[in-house]
Amino acid sequence: MTETANQFIAQGWDVTVVTIQQESWERDFGLDHTLSERVDPRVRVVELPLVREDLETDLRKFPESRALNPGKWVQDYRQAGMRAFPEPIYGGWRHDLEKAVQRLHREKKADLVLATCVPYVNMAAALKLWETARVPYAIDFRDGWSVDVIDGGEAFTHDSVSGKWERKVLTHAVSHWLVNDPIADWYRERYPDLADKIHVVRNGYDEASVPAATRTPDPEKGLVFGHLGVVTSPPRILRSVLDGWRIARERDPLVARSSLEIRGQIGSGAHREANAHMELIRQSAGDAVSFGGPAPKAEVPEIFASWDVLLLMIMGGKYMTSGKVYEYMATGLPVMSAHKVEHDATTVMTGHPLWTGACGFDPEKLADLYSTAARIAFEATDEERAAAKAHAAQYARAAQMGPAVRKLTELVTSGQASPSVRTNDVEGLPA
Repeated sequence: MTETANQFIAQGWDVTVVTIQQESWERDFGLDHTLSERVDPRVRVVELPLVREDLETDLRKFPESRALNPGKWVQDYRQAGMRAFPEPIYGGWRHDLEKAVQRLHREKKADLVLATCVPYVNMAAALKLWETARVPYAIDFRDGWSVDVIDGGEAFTHDSVSGKWERKVLTHAVSHWLVNDPIADWYRERYPDLADKIHVVRNGYDEASVPAATRTPDPEKGLVFGHLGVVTSPPRILRSVLDGWRIARERDPLVARSSLEIRGQIGSGAHREANAHMELIRQSAGDAVSFGGPAPKAEVPEIFASWDVLLLMIMGGKYMTSGKVYEYMATGLPVMSAHKVEHDATTVMTGHPLWTGACGFDPEKLADLYSTAARIAFEATDEERAAAKAHAAQYARAAQMGPAVRKLTELVTSGQASPSVRTNDVEGLPA
């Protein structure tokens, strides 16, 4: 999203970003101000006083109903949000978001709105401004909504409340950005009449996150395997990855001399670093497994430069890519995959000369991949490392976002984004 805003600025737009207050971000997931520093200073940021009340941990601020029956209170809180918009945690923000974009439009006329998901309730605000002021909008859909990117298939039906919202929002949008080809193809099949609006805009990587140089492995000291990223996959996946690591150390003397470092965010809200994932990591400390905490974006190059092999641990299947795969590729380091064989990360990694391939989550097979990755780390030539970086270059974030923003700009300046007076509203949605 930082790159998106900066690309709009670079192409001559006056950009206003509507977001939530920093205190709310901190409560939910934490903040990385080294990322904030990369936002073009010409971008205007409007912070709304919206907050997830369910993440409040101060008992003194609990209403009596929550203190007496916290489970029921959370259930009621989510149901209340669903009445406004079919998204249990964020649906209640709908009307505040709608009022905010209408107020901003009155203060300074907008020519285009880009709603980024998630949360999906953002789309309601874009739709509202179209309905009231005919401001064209596009949807930065990322992983989509009605597609189940984890297990595959349909997340909800066409005739559900969510299905009606999705159809209405997508029908009136001038463009839909999706994160990979499988998801884009799924939506083209679901909405064939909207196929020409659907475009693939991959996540890509920030070139500033790529280390200038990586270290030379030392066979006597062993290797440092590293995983950098948000750990949100089910604990069973992490358990398989750690079991595979333990087996590899028992079999392979080189891996036995090596260590595995995990960096990134583990959990959200009050469960950050207080969950089953952390317990599994602690239990593996005797196998040279460690957790180094979240990683500020500015330190990412230094972190990559201290590792010899990158561990790519991702859930999902053919509809899932992840963001970290692009950064991993661009480092020129060997990449060991811990994900399903049929996965979009496989599509992206295919052709990378220092990739182990994928084998799923069987610990025995993962143990073999650890050894394969260790061997690649020592045998990789300078030419292979350069080829790995070249393979990744096509996914530089600017190369992905620049053309997408340019197409939206052309739509608006050519008048093609001007909405029709006729509407195709879907009945039965809450006002």
